[in-house]
Amino acid sequence: MNAAQRAWLGLAALLVAGAVFGWPLERDRWDWQPALVGPQPWRLFSAVAVHYSLAHLAANLVGAALVASLGVSARVTLPMVWAWAAAWPMTHLGLLADPGLAHYGGLSGVLHAGVAVAAWHLLRDGTGARRSIGAAVMIGLIVKVLSESPWAGVHPDEALGISVVPLAHAAGLLAGLLCAAVAGLRGAR
Repeated sequence: MNAAQRAWLGLAALLVAGAVFGWPLERDRWDWQPALVGPQPWRLFSAVAVHYSLAHLAANLVGAALVASLGVSARVTLPMVWAWAAAWPMTHLGLLADPGLAHYGGLSGVLHAGVAVAAWHLLRDGTGARRSIGAAVMIGLIVKVLSESPWAGVHPDEALGISVVPLAHAAGLLAGLLCAAVAGLRGAR
């Protein structure tokens, strides 16, 4: 395992640690709230530590393990690790697109960004089967996000016991692609 793969795992571990240690904390003090983005910009980062049910937390921890594995398997480079890190707050900025969204917490948007970054890396730098895997992951991610109708607003998820915000998944996808493209351009220089 190279340094970039270890850094990817480190970023995933940081997200997991935030979620686990954030579980008992007061949600309103850490979640994303549009009115507080300006005066409390740290919420662009701390929102990943907030989960509204144990099932929500568990699903995101499993997702974080999968994204960590994807990045290692994709053999991400250090610019891609930086892209995922940059996509973290950008994902939450994307939530401003829904003026009716009052609160948000969870890892899912940032995890979607990580998948987008890893898939972009495979598409851009992979060859043969690796590029095909990147294309399949990217197509699957786009189909998943579109099938969730991110423009339709928040909706209840009985399995998780919360209301989900599909816009977070779309914002993560877009932030991940943008940051990966910028990182890829910078890495090519």
